[in-house]
Amino acid sequence: MNIERPRKHLDLSSAIAEGDIRVLLMVLVHMTGDEKWLEPPYKPKRDVRLIPDPDAGVPQEIQDEIRAAVLNLFANGTPKPVITDPGNELMLRMMRATLGDNVAPEYAPLMREEMGFIPRDARWRERPSGEKLAQQHVLIVGAGVCAIALGVALGRLGIPYTIVERQDEIGGTWYVNRYPGCGVDTPNHSYSFSFGARNPWTRYFAQRQELLDYLLKVVREYDIRKHVRLNTELVASRWDEGKRRWISTLKTARGEETFESTALVSAIGQLNDPLPAHFEGDEAFTGLKVHSALWSDDIKLDDRHVAVIGTGATAMQLVPSIADRVASVTVYQRTAQWARPVKGYSDPITEGAQWLLAHLPFYVQWYRFNMFWRYGDGLLPFLRKDPAWPHPDRAVNKGNDRHRQELADFILSELKDRPDLIEKCMPTYPPYGKRILLDNNWFKTLTKPNVELVTDKIDHFAADGIVTADGTSRQHDVIVISTGFKVSEMAARLNITGRNGKNLKQAWRDDNPTAYLGLTVPDFPNLFLMLGPNSGPAHGGSVIFQSECQSRYISACLVEMIENDIAAIDVHPDAHDAYIRDVDAEHEQLIWTHPGMTTYYRNSSGRVFSAMPWRFVDYWKMTHDPDFTQYRKTKSRQDS
Repeated sequence: MNIERPRKHLDLSSAIAEGDIRVLLMVLVHMTGDEKWLEPPYKPKRDVRLIPDPDAGVPQEIQDEIRAAVLNLFANGTPKPVITDPGNELMLRMMRATLGDNVAPEYAPLMREEMGFIPRDARWRERPSGEKLAQQHVLIVGAGVCAIALGVALGRLGIPYTIVERQDEIGGTWYVNRYPGCGVDTPNHSYSFSFGARNPWTRYFAQRQELLDYLLKVVREYDIRKHVRLNTELVASRWDEGKRRWISTLKTARGEETFESTALVSAIGQLNDPLPAHFEGDEAFTGLKVHSALWSDDIKLDDRHVAVIGTGATAMQLVPSIADRVASVTVYQRTAQWARPVKGYSDPITEGAQWLLAHLPFYVQWYRFNMFWRYGDGLLPFLRKDPAWPHPDRAVNKGNDRHRQELADFILSELKDRPDLIEKCMPTYPPYGKRILLDNNWFKTLTKPNVELVTDKIDHFAADGIVTADGTSRQHDVIVISTGFKVSEMAARLNITGRNGKNLKQAWRDDNPTAYLGLTVPDFPNLFLMLGPNSGPAHGGSVIFQSECQSRYISACLVEMIENDIAAIDVHPDAHDAYIRDVDAEHEQLIWTHPGMTTYYRNSSGRVFSAMPWRFVDYWKMTHDPDFTQYRKTKSRQDS
């Protein structure tokens, strides 16, 4: 904001009309220290929508007073803020005021970190010598969101690391997935790192290319690329007890090579290996068949007859984006899905709002907080089973049933002229029992004359299309498989062998991956799993938040080990088992164990292995400061 005064005032004058009142109030508190802005008549009204109205329910004359106060404050330049870090007590008051809600006290320290008022990084008590740090090395597998978060944390600490990525570019899922309509289903001001330069997002829910550009910008900002080896695949890794190091085999264009590291990190997450769908006659189809996660930019859909198998998050983005340019699109549905309507889902962020986010002190932090909160822990109480609730077949509690009615009313309003579709599209299980989906004009798209929703089971593929169980044959030029990923494999597909020849795939047999805090496994020293078992966000939030929690934990573990000459740690089996019992007990109280549905969060035995049962604030606290009493420690050789 330190630009010429007349121009700056003009910019603020024109931009402030598009500012969010609840955020402007927090700017005033920071800049003036005056807490009157947290009280009536300025206090915003509660608004639980994902994208709330910027007027915050405040009368127009009060809005005018707030905006005038901001303009007056910056009329002669940018003053020094009275409050930079509010501290827990004031932070709690500010959060409660901006949301019009009774926020729990434990969120204050979390949000002070998340908004950058206090540091999140693990810190050295006394920085080790360069020689000591040079003896360390962390091998990170995968170059997506998790690897970037950890790379930033390790880079700040000066701990050497290498990222290997089998693709030819950084970005993980946002590089690999490029199907039409691909984008984020979390508001992108919360689907972004808490650190680094703020990104000028063009809309509330960004599309794939904008997300990839953002990640690559963070990579440049923190000089991560020099640590990345592209077109390099981890073939196998084994723990060498004598060396107390991981010995990894890497496959490159020049052949295989051996790589030694003190720690090994899987940053491939859960949704990385496409799950192929097999149908009778697969090979008979003469057109193009492609899994959505293997999309290539040269695929042409215009004026073609397209089939999409599946109705999950990918299909809900893909189908509306192609319906107007294909000859026809036939959607093959196994299970109807609930989808939340989001007013403003595709809206651009206005020029004035962009200016405020870029220039007005503290505006972007509080704007981010509002988005973070609205897709955070607020939904979790509605997913908890009420044993006294009399209608468990339709909902898990009274609030969940109210959500069901709202979502059902939305479906009825979207399909009011198509009663044939209503029956096909109305789910029978409680809302949010599967992955939470956002409506991207999905239901409206299904009503288009060139779109057909098929609920009959697929019998087989023919040379020219698909035949369903009722004998109906439909012709297709392109078949898109949108049936998800091999979620239960996670890091087990990396061929990792720990102590005493114990292989991770064997440890996780029966599709049952488990890990302490989702991060560590007994008998696999110095192995860390990012977005591992039971750490996937399912009730809201974002993988970026999870990645920062986990990168904090991993880097704090490494700091502790290096400072105390600990060569290896692995979690006590008792600690691991106790944690898994707690996870399972918590999940028994939550919607994802409801018997009336299937979900990729559960394995073949019905155990929820993917989704996290905790509030985000709880997981943040669990992973903030490692408890080394839960680990077996192997001292370095000089102390053996």
